[in-house]
Amino acid sequence: MTNATLSGAEFKQQMRGGTPKMGLFLNSHSPTVAEQLAHSGYDWLLVDTQHGPMDHERLSAMLCGIGSGGAKSMVRVEGYHDRAGIQQALDLGADGVLVPYINNADEARQAVSCARYPTAGTRSVYFPQRSMNKAGLLGYAGAANDNTVVALQVETAACIRNIAEIAAVPGVDILFLGQNDLCMSMGLYEKYEFPHMYTSPELTEATQSLIAEAQKNNVILGLFLFGTTRVGEFLDKGFTFISIGNDLHHVLTQSGAYVQQLEAIAQEKGKSWARRPTALF
Repeated sequence: MTNATLSGAEFKQQMRGGTPKMGLFLNSHSPTVAEQLAHSGYDWLLVDTQHGPMDHERLSAMLCGIGSGGAKSMVRVEGYHDRAGIQQALDLGADGVLVPYINNADEARQAVSCARYPTAGTRSVYFPQRSMNKAGLLGYAGAANDNTVVALQVETAACIRNIAEIAAVPGVDILFLGQNDLCMSMGLYEKYEFPHMYTSPELTEATQSLIAEAQKNNVILGLFLFGTTRVGEFLDKGFTFISIGNDLHHVLTQSGAYVQQLEAIAQEKGKSWARRPTALF
């Protein structure tokens, strides 16, 4: 069964059973790029409306593009308070939402509430919407609380302090570790020279706390990485919802690799050509 034919509930069940789902963040805000990447083999793609320019019409087109390629679609919204953003993302057909900057259980409950229909939550129902086109109002709404993926981002020191209570909130499907922001929140960028904060005892301890509480509550573990170097390590730790960066980083790394090859070829042929300064090196 492909991701396109999996229900959201089955998608989550597979991850809880240990089957990894690999994905990518989309920050180019391009429907064309979204559609092409939906055909590239990733299990899921996440449209990031938290960082970068975004409007609902563009989000709508991007979700169409992702759907055409058969990947599951996620949207990162502004935060637990972003009821309108969560509503729009799900009505436009997103399979789930990623809610950033969760600090405590009350914020986690608010995020879950916005994404669930009553009586489990407070999401507003309206017909017709793209989300309901295939199964109709009752077919979609009746199963939406089981099928919608609700992911909460673990990226603050406060979140780690309160992780036991957050992980126990009903309706939390994924706890998604954001190492960059968590390191900053914990003061590790000030304490360690890059990139040693990522392997520091403090971050290791925080990650172990997250893992323990997620596993205790049957919550899926998610993670944002740049590249594939540490994917195996986190698969061993039980993470099954993993992003290896974003589309813009993919563009930079792949084009950077070509530029490096061109520089080597020019040098081999005795030509004075060197790459211009880049964002990566």
